[in-house]
Amino acid sequence: MSHPYRSVLYLPGARARVLEKAKTLPADALIFDLEDAVAPDDKLTARNLVAETVKAGGYGARKILVRINGLDTQWGADDLDAAIAAEPDGILVPKVCSGADLTAISDKLTGKTRLWAMMETPAGILNAAEIAASTPILEGFVIGTNDLVKDLFAQHTADRVAVLTSLSICLLAARANGLICVDGVFNAFKDEAGLQIECQQGRDMGFDGKTLIHPAQLDIANTVFAPSADDLALAERHIEAFAAVDGVAVVDGKIVENLHVETAQRLLAKSALIKKLREQ
Repeated sequence: MSHPYRSVLYLPGARARVLEKAKTLPADALIFDLEDAVAPDDKLTARNLVAETVKAGGYGARKILVRINGLDTQWGADDLDAAIAAEPDGILVPKVCSGADLTAISDKLTGKTRLWAMMETPAGILNAAEIAASTPILEGFVIGTNDLVKDLFAQHTADRVAVLTSLSICLLAARANGLICVDGVFNAFKDEAGLQIECQQGRDMGFDGKTLIHPAQLDIANTVFAPSADDLALAERHIEAFAAVDGVAVVDGKIVENLHVETAQRLLAKSALIKKLREQ
């Protein structure tokens, strides 16, 4: 990974003031949304505004993704064409159910733009491994937990038991294919304690970051998905201890193996990326 994705903020594509304000927000990535956040009567306005905004730039080091409408809708094909012409960092395809949903459009993308897949249907989850391996220009998964809960006839609960299997399957497929994997949204944007718990759960499972629906959620996601000072100090101790001996390395009474060193190096690399992002 060459960029952190701790915080990935959805922005309604029809609201120019919101898109402009996002230039000052501490988000690692932004999703300019043409799908769920835009009413049918505003679809054309949103498409044109997002295309113009992406072309104009001004978002610094933040990664810009455009979520198009599904290609099975009346807006999807034109959304795709407009997004390709605007050349964002990524095009996020909703409700991906199979690898064919991506390969059908992957050869249309050139330059820096990569594909991202919304994993939010039962069929998509069951085909996650196939989707993850479907095209080399696929960069990441974004989990759509709200749609999953709906399609499973399930309930939103604090422990997210209804979607844990889906989350794990997507993580396995993503990691097996070197993809970024971003957790779903937390709907109660004023509930800071609940967001903290859900971010910690996602971090502990292995997600790279979390999708967000409000700027007020940014600080918590950025903090939770960044290595802490204690994490970094321990990582450095693991690396030093492993390098200092030919036999068994021990830190705080625990054996340090090569796998611990790899984890330590990954944490230090992520910290360096975050620091670089802050400086840009």
